[in-house]
Amino acid sequence: MTAGAAAVTGRGFDTVLVVDFGAQYAQLIARRVRECEVYSEIVPASITADEIAARRPAGVILSGGPASVHVEGAPILDPEIYGLEVPVLGICYGAQLIAEQLGGSVGPNARGEYGRAEMTVAGTGGSLLEGLPASQPVWMSHFDAIVEPPPGATVTASTAASPVAAFEDPDRGLYGVQFHPEVEHTLHGLQVIERFLRRGCGARPSWSMDSIIDASVASVRDQVGRGRAICGLSGGVDSAVAAALVHRAIGDQLTCVLVDTGLLRLDEADQVQETFGRHFGMDFVRVDAATEFFGALAGITEPETKRKVVGEQFIRAFERARHQVPDAGFLVQGTLYPDVIESGATTHSSTIKSHHNVGGLPDDLDFELVEPLRLLFKDEVRAVGAELGLPDEIVHRQPFPGPGLAVRIIGEVTPEAAATLRHADAIVREELRTAGLEREIWQSFAVLPDIRTVGVMGDERTYGRPVVIRAVTSSDAMTADWARLPHDVLEAMSSRVIAEVPGVNRVVYDITSKPPATIEWE
Repeated sequence: MTAGAAAVTGRGFDTVLVVDFGAQYAQLIARRVRECEVYSEIVPASITADEIAARRPAGVILSGGPASVHVEGAPILDPEIYGLEVPVLGICYGAQLIAEQLGGSVGPNARGEYGRAEMTVAGTGGSLLEGLPASQPVWMSHFDAIVEPPPGATVTASTAASPVAAFEDPDRGLYGVQFHPEVEHTLHGLQVIERFLRRGCGARPSWSMDSIIDASVASVRDQVGRGRAICGLSGGVDSAVAAALVHRAIGDQLTCVLVDTGLLRLDEADQVQETFGRHFGMDFVRVDAATEFFGALAGITEPETKRKVVGEQFIRAFERARHQVPDAGFLVQGTLYPDVIESGATTHSSTIKSHHNVGGLPDDLDFELVEPLRLLFKDEVRAVGAELGLPDEIVHRQPFPGPGLAVRIIGEVTPEAAATLRHADAIVREELRTAGLEREIWQSFAVLPDIRTVGVMGDERTYGRPVVIRAVTSSDAMTADWARLPHDVLEAMSSRVIAEVPGVNRVVYDITSKPPATIEWE
């Protein structure tokens, strides 16, 4: 846990720790806990009883995971954690681990259980299922199954393939569910989680927008003191909210720096300057660095190298701007909690992106980082932005990658390619706004592949570049589905791009979900 995280979580919030055993839904569990107005944080499976005791959480949730409890090397929980008198809820693998470690038994299921299953509640259903329908749909994803719960625990539900779909021992603070209450497919899953928080843990509903802002403002003031900070504005919602939050904390001690990289969206630099420099009255510096960025990117085609180059150029641009803020010792970044997790914050998480807000920074960085959003998910960031009074077009702006259009240009990034893509991207987003679909889409944008395609325009044969349109729906960007846009909207996008963007003679639509693909192309 960072110093900033400690400062925030030490300000009166009950905390529930989510132990990550490699589950694809670990972040979703944490988000569901926060929806119940309880602060949650993801920790690695290697966490010890002493470390948990020092954190004094209201409860612990054990996530699912891909392993079998019987496989050599499978992650386990420090058994002393069960003796801390901290309530524990196990989900899927986590429930099996509780049973295996505390004297129950787990065995292979004859056919496994994946997807929707009908669960039958036993007796009164215990603390977690009491009053819920006697038969209800749940989402399963397991091969092994709990055969016997730990001694003293009561079986509270079963399915055709899982004799112990749920169990609990309230006296010992032990709860286990074989199903996934965190996913929407489990109809009453959020109620199960909330009951664990309220009945099992006695956790207070203290995690609200007002409390988040108050705690973050206090944390930033503690960190910065009388120092000065600069914030790099990218045009995206994350950096915008970070700037507004830090400005509330330290006022004129903050200078916002907009680096015009040549890789922003159409008219984005002007809009950001208008919002923060004029509307909010912040100390504002605009740096024209397009020449430097394109020069550094010349000849580079490998995606990870591009990201690192862009990240380093950002920092160099900030350093060049420091002559206007010579005493700035702090750099504000819009790092989010998913950025932290994807950058390798837990033992079982993978480093997905090298240039998130937490990645790609040079070793000689001469700033202390201020990351006021480091504990927040995207939906929480938007809510904080609205509470701080940011305009709607900023708060609900679609996510935009730190490297900007560089990750949407496949191959070498040149001024000409950026101009082509910027024009096409503006058309895509404008047509979605016109159709009233922008709020339904998590991200929509154009991609410029490094290939040529034969076409016929008028009476002439052409050899131009295609544009790929990407539009996805999602709630948290961890998973995403391709958006089923109306055909007339796609037709309008295609017709306009080909007619209005020079050098483009073909438009295609990406219908790949995440997984197996990522949302971005690079």
